[in-house]
Amino acid sequence: MGRDLSALFDPVSVAVVGASDDPAKYGHAIAAQALRANGRRPLHLVNRRGGTVLGRIAAPSLSAIGEPVDLAVVSVPAAGFEDAVDEALACGARAIVAITAGFAETGDAGRARQHAVAERVRAAGAVMVGPNCLGLADNTTELFLASDTFTPGGVALLSQSGNLALELQLRFRPHGLGFSRFVSLGNQADVTLVDLLADCARHEGTHAIAVYAEDFADGRAFAEAAAEAGKPVVLLTAGRGDASARGAQSHTGALTTSADVVSAACRDAGVELVATPRELTVVLAGLNSARRATGRRVAVLTDGGGHGAIAADAVEAAGLTVPELRRPTRDRLREILWDQSAVANPVDLAGMGEQNAGSYAETVTALLAAEETDAVLMTGYFGGYAAADSGLGAGGAALADGEQAAARLIAARHRATAKPLVVQSMYPGSPSCRTLAAAGVLVFTATEDAARALAATAPRAPHTGVTPLPPPASPLRESGYLRTRRALEAAGLAFPAAREVHDESELAAVTQEFGGPYVLKALHLLHKSDSGGVALGLAGPGELLAAFQEMHARLGAASYSVETMADPTDGVELIVGVKRDPRFGPVAMVGLGGVLAEALHDVAFALAPVPADRALDLLRGLRTAALLDGVRGKPPVDAAAAAAAVETITTFAAAHPEIAEIEVNPLLVRPDGVLALDSRAVLA
Repeated sequence: MGRDLSALFDPVSVAVVGASDDPAKYGHAIAAQALRANGRRPLHLVNRRGGTVLGRIAAPSLSAIGEPVDLAVVSVPAAGFEDAVDEALACGARAIVAITAGFAETGDAGRARQHAVAERVRAAGAVMVGPNCLGLADNTTELFLASDTFTPGGVALLSQSGNLALELQLRFRPHGLGFSRFVSLGNQADVTLVDLLADCARHEGTHAIAVYAEDFADGRAFAEAAAEAGKPVVLLTAGRGDASARGAQSHTGALTTSADVVSAACRDAGVELVATPRELTVVLAGLNSARRATGRRVAVLTDGGGHGAIAADAVEAAGLTVPELRRPTRDRLREILWDQSAVANPVDLAGMGEQNAGSYAETVTALLAAEETDAVLMTGYFGGYAAADSGLGAGGAALADGEQAAARLIAARHRATAKPLVVQSMYPGSPSCRTLAAAGVLVFTATEDAARALAATAPRAPHTGVTPLPPPASPLRESGYLRTRRALEAAGLAFPAAREVHDESELAAVTQEFGGPYVLKALHLLHKSDSGGVALGLAGPGELLAAFQEMHARLGAASYSVETMADPTDGVELIVGVKRDPRFGPVAMVGLGGVLAEALHDVAFALAPVPADRALDLLRGLRTAALLDGVRGKPPVDAAAAAAAVETITTFAAAHPEIAEIEVNPLLVRPDGVLALDSRAVLA
């Protein structure tokens, strides 16, 4: 069930420590907001000087109140913070909102102070948000302990930015969105993002959870909590660049960026990942709609070819489709529209709207009724005829009346169907568009916003959730090529025959043990092929000896591996790797491999370990997935065996937390199974 945060969101009583009449102090803003609860619960203002604050008698200390305090907001200078927290706990506080800054964000000394306070809070059986936070609010319980007022609604916002909350407040308003809760995360010394996410998932007044996070702390736990939330979770995050790939020692490390990790975690957990506050608002507006599309097929209706083409591109860019309409639908549209109208999809009125505004409504009705459509996007000038600033003048009165009548009819048709209708208009604030919005039709200024909102209403692939980590295995003490290979072989991964040699006599012994063709590899080189440390296709003992002598003279390696040369003729080379992310733990990468792995960059990611069925989905999602089914006369390869190998490798890596990076490249997938041809591991 997670931690009990009831005292944070619906306390029996509240005290604001550091309440002030000085508008420049945060304790003033918190106290003023807290008073808005109008007696919902006892509220005590505490100022060390006593007297009055905001016209109310202030206690000089928490203990001077003379009765228990359930929740204490602490907004005092850092020097007095610990004493204020200790006094709150002594007065029975079950929850603390720590506004005070000057702790972990300042360095090691501040982090140590913060840790000590959090330990005392937990030992007392209490919970603490912050420190270094901006407070919280719960509109469902009339708890107002942040500096600003938040419009009531169904979105819980968990944010590491206060200003972002204010921006979202402004962006939400035109779409009828509001907040059930707002929590400023602060340093998360005690109560974490994961704790709050789990509690909001249980909260009846919350219908969707919006998160802005720069530091997930335990990102894997976040993904697990989001996967189990049972409510939409929308994530806006920063710092998803490629800095994490710098200094990587394997192809897997070099190809895996923070953005890849976060995207993989969100996909596995079913989280909507967005890039901007605007996109977050658009997605929440789509999710807040009463309509859900049953598929991803969109009909585009426009009154101008340009708007229609742009909208069709935006719809497809959002992951939806714009299919050609079937003959019965086209015939129905021909009855409604004039000859120059286009009816294939996009449907273009081609100026008929100016002759008969009702054609908008009739066309929308036909498109919503079509069996081959799951949603409709109307784009262009609609709304402009009734807009005061449209420039149509007195002569446009009839057009305005006709458009408003059409809007009322569209609204009625929309109410009668379960399919989503989204509108992009040049005049979203016009009376006609307001009529549509009042009926639950989403109206946007930007075409890409309309398409993204529709995508939020469309069915998503079922998320896989986060596969639990296996129990830790006995750690690897060294990560040389043969040691890593033997460990993977023990885990069930097949390799060609191989022997380690140090000199020519051992080389000769190997040729008596198994025949060629051979592969010769210089050991203790991380990227052997880049250094000329790999020789392939050595037909027999003579070629093997010559290659050994040349390579040893050039590289002087301490030892070499002699291996059976696998036949790659009908095979496909893949790369399978795992990189351990400091926030999300082991992250798997699969893709087209071999020496061109980094150049081709055809890879997919998932949190490790990856079960075989999920691995098969990742492989089938590659740009070059057609290679698995055979091309240019080649037979199909054993994709199921490849997926099983992915499960073996990623499970092995997940069971070895001491491994920072591991990869098998290439993993040769043939019609009759798989062989791992090379591997490397980097210990943390």
